[in-house]
Amino acid sequence: MLHGRSAEMATIDRLLRGARDGTSGALLLRGEAGIGKTALLDHAVAAAADLHVVRGTGIETERQLPFAGLHLLLKSVTGRVGGLPDRQARALGGALGLVAPVEGDRFLVGMGVLTLLADLAEEQPVLCVVDDAQWLDHASAEALLFAARRLQEEGIVMLLAARDVYAPAFPAPGVPELTLANLPREASARLLAKEAADLPAHVREQILHEAGGNPLALLELPAAQREGQLAAEPHGVRAASIFSRMQQTFADRIATLPAATQTLLLVAAADHGDPASVFAAAKLLGADVTDLEPAERQRLLGMSGDALVFRHPLIRTAAYRGATVSRRLAVHRALADVLDGDRRAWHLAAATTGPDEYVAVELERSAESARRRGGHAAVAAAYERAANLSTDHHSRGRRLAAAARAAADAGQFERAAGLADDAADLVADPLVGAEMARIRAGLADERGSATSARQLLAEAADAVAEQAPDLATGLLFAAIETAWSAGDFPAVPTVADQARRLCLPDAARIEQVAVHITGLSAPEGSAAEASRAVRLLFDRDLTSGPIGLRENAKIAWWEVLLGDYVAAHRRAVALERECRAQGAIGVLPRALMLLARTQLWLGAHRDARASASEGARIAQDIGQSRELVFLRAVLAHLCAIEGDEQNCRQLATDMGAHGSAPSQSRATAITALLDLGAGRHEAALEKLLAVVEGTNKLVTVHSLPDLVEAAVRVGRPELGWEAARQYSDWADHSAHPWARAVAARCEALLGGDEETWTRAVPLHHHDADSPFERARTQLLHGEWLRRQHRRIEARTMLRSALQIFERLGAKLWADRSSAELRATGENRSFRTEGADALGRLTSQERQVVQLAAKGHSNRDIGTQLFLSPRTVGYHLYNAYPKLGVSSRGELSALMPTAAPRTES
Repeated sequence: MLHGRSAEMATIDRLLRGARDGTSGALLLRGEAGIGKTALLDHAVAAAADLHVVRGTGIETERQLPFAGLHLLLKSVTGRVGGLPDRQARALGGALGLVAPVEGDRFLVGMGVLTLLADLAEEQPVLCVVDDAQWLDHASAEALLFAARRLQEEGIVMLLAARDVYAPAFPAPGVPELTLANLPREASARLLAKEAADLPAHVREQILHEAGGNPLALLELPAAQREGQLAAEPHGVRAASIFSRMQQTFADRIATLPAATQTLLLVAAADHGDPASVFAAAKLLGADVTDLEPAERQRLLGMSGDALVFRHPLIRTAAYRGATVSRRLAVHRALADVLDGDRRAWHLAAATTGPDEYVAVELERSAESARRRGGHAAVAAAYERAANLSTDHHSRGRRLAAAARAAADAGQFERAAGLADDAADLVADPLVGAEMARIRAGLADERGSATSARQLLAEAADAVAEQAPDLATGLLFAAIETAWSAGDFPAVPTVADQARRLCLPDAARIEQVAVHITGLSAPEGSAAEASRAVRLLFDRDLTSGPIGLRENAKIAWWEVLLGDYVAAHRRAVALERECRAQGAIGVLPRALMLLARTQLWLGAHRDARASASEGARIAQDIGQSRELVFLRAVLAHLCAIEGDEQNCRQLATDMGAHGSAPSQSRATAITALLDLGAGRHEAALEKLLAVVEGTNKLVTVHSLPDLVEAAVRVGRPELGWEAARQYSDWADHSAHPWARAVAARCEALLGGDEETWTRAVPLHHHDADSPFERARTQLLHGEWLRRQHRRIEARTMLRSALQIFERLGAKLWADRSSAELRATGENRSFRTEGADALGRLTSQERQVVQLAAKGHSNRDIGTQLFLSPRTVGYHLYNAYPKLGVSSRGELSALMPTAAPRTES
């Protein structure tokens, strides 16, 4: 029975009941040392006798070893890894050292963990418990949290415990947390009465005061009193740190043990509890297995299964930190003598106090081993430690540069920039220096310091121009893009001047791009100029070298900016498919963003929502804040079209709070579209006038027609003339029929005649057309025809607009179309019967159903969507009654044909 923890135990018990019923959940317990986290984990394990339990712990001394924590957690079930989907099996097996490591997406290991636990849960519900999570190595923590955020309907409970005082931070976004408070006095008194009934009342009162509601202190301080180790505190004053107090209490108890037993405890604290290595190293220091007995009698350390286990994590901390430096160095040397591989290298490093090239080389080998296993954070840590042990500046700089690369690959951008800064002054090779400049510039740009980013790139280009002119050219193109995205137009000509001065092979193209971008700062600057600049960048990216996943994503983005949505959609579909095939989760959010943007434009709104929702979930999981803003933009745009005011404004607010200036402009433009649909024309016009004053013309080009319509609606057509002119120029340059159709619509709204309207509508019937824009043109044309008293012709236009708006779920626009139809004298309702069967599905159900309809198994679908097979089955089970089907075989008939411009 845990005193004062009934609510916390009830929470855990609810999770366990859910697992027995087939649902999953995760929970992170936070609190100071001794507050009861481990006791609650023990309660969970005791209450889970009918569950399959896997249990592990973070080890402070192994925090730099890649996947060390995962290996301890999963060591009893590694035989199941081979049964995972191929890429997951190779990724997780390589991480655990079961097979030859393979390089790949670092998040694929987390997917392997999820599938492994789900496979176990197919046979028996699973409880996964990890104590001292703050000491997990980065790779293990990343994999476990990735899996925890994806738990849905597998029958798995994941419980993590992390110390949040006097320990490294353990961020776990997306995982529910429970912070443990100190016990109230009444519960503390009950617990103390049970543990210290033999002690005088005044001593119990002293202990009650000192413990301050910390359960471990209430349990251990009575023993300290009996052993004469409880020093009195001034009345009314609690010890400043219960952590320090309890650590000292355990250290004092350890100090009473025989010297050989203390040695054995120290070796166990420095290792992960493997008896073979602990006893082998202890033997070198004069201790053996018989010296374990005194520690067992005092319940400090003992055997549990096939591992040596400390009764409480704080005992491990006390055993290690309470030892002198010389004893710790001796223990690490002994462990290095009996171990091999990564663990040997890190124990050698821990036993080294000054520069040592031999140990540095061993750490380099460990780093490369970690790289092959996907542990990029461990690579960074090993190279950084190797740099600190280097005996010359050149080796130190080279190793710091390698550490910076690995930290960037691990998504640790702040750390990467710091390492790159340190390496910059030591690296002699300008090519390596250029790579460091890219890392530093990337972080500066992310922080909003575009000027610093551009300067770093320009300086690096100067340094490598003679040795690597193509690299210098790429750096200057990146400098121009950075200046452009930040609106720093005066800086762009200086980059072109630099390219000419350096006689770079692509200087003429850089100058052309600079001319077009610089022109944007002038009043007459236009989206057409921006489009010409993008075309030059697009052509260069197509021909500048091998095109990988990231390069393809960049080219697809250029295609979106150029208005070539069909080409961008085709590329995004292939990119998404390849990301899933390779398990490239790090690139997948960008691919899904591109896919969602093109699906939105081409009228596949439900697919767009599914793609954007999945992308946002993954981006949030892996910390891609910039991609998350782009994905929220798609979701906000969909909400604006549908008239979902609350969600639209919330998403737009999030975009504005976390995005760059262009993203803030886009957020404003999206809420203006919402206002336009709701008939708030003055509010829309005010926002749009502010948006189009911005200098990133390609971000605002699609808002120009909205401004024209808002201006006409409020009776101020003159405010729309310049917007119509700019849009027409861009449409002529883009040469897309749909763009010319919208340009003709703007011209017609501002006073065009019959010929202008009849030119606009037919141009919309094209493969790259946006159904939403087509319906808007038909609605406006129908209104014009009605005002000309041509009611029969107006009805044809308005019926078509209404049907499209309803298919897209654009309720406000459909209401306007219906009102216009009634104004023509149309009394019959042409509204559709509501959403079709697929419209009743959630975004994730729709994705699952689409893949199931193509014949994919639950396991295949789970691999593609990063879900467990059991969760896939759950979504299908829920989807069948919504669709009115009873089997997979009936699904294919419900699915729309796979065309680029499928309308939902």
